[in-house]
Amino acid sequence: MVAVARPHAEIRAMRRDDVPIVAALEAASYDFPWTAGIFSDCLKAGHPCWVMWVDGIIAGYGVLSVAAGEAHVLNVCVGPHHRGLGLGRFLFRRLLDIARWNGAARVFLEVRPSNPVAQSLYRSIGFEEIGRRPKYYPAKDGREDAIVMALDLQDRSE
Repeated sequence: MVAVARPHAEIRAMRRDDVPIVAALEAASYDFPWTAGIFSDCLKAGHPCWVMWVDGIIAGYGVLSVAAGEAHVLNVCVGPHHRGLGLGRFLFRRLLDIARWNGAARVFLEVRPSNPVAQSLYRSIGFEEIGRRPKYYPAKDGREDAIVMALDLQDRSE
C-alpha cells in the first residue's frame, strides 16, 4: 500500500465571489444540490461559511449555523477531485474549531444512511447517532431518512 500525503490546505471565510465555484462543486457532488442562492442566503444570514483552498483552488467548503451554545453543520463537501486525501477530516476539524470559537458546546448534523463514507468520518471524529428524521432528504426513489448525529465539544480539544 502506498501512503498519499495530504496536500497543503488552508481555510478562509467564504466570500460572495466564491459562491459560483462552491455551487459548481456542490452540483458535481450531490444529486440534489443546494443552489447558488442558498449559499448566498447563508452568507447574508451571517452563518459561518468557509472554503478550503488547496493548490490555489477551492477544494471544499462548510456551512454552519451557531446559536444558543449549539452548532449545526448545514453543509460540508470536498470536491470530487480532492477526495480520499484526508481533506474531509481536515475541513471538518476546522469547522469544529469554528463552532467552538463561536461558543458552541455541542454540534449536530444530519447524514444520509446511503453515505457510509461520511458516517465513518463523523464517527471517527466522535459523533454519535442520536436519532432519525424520517423522509428528510429527497432521493431518486422518493425520500430518504436522515441519521441525526451529535458531538459534545465541552470535554474535547483537538
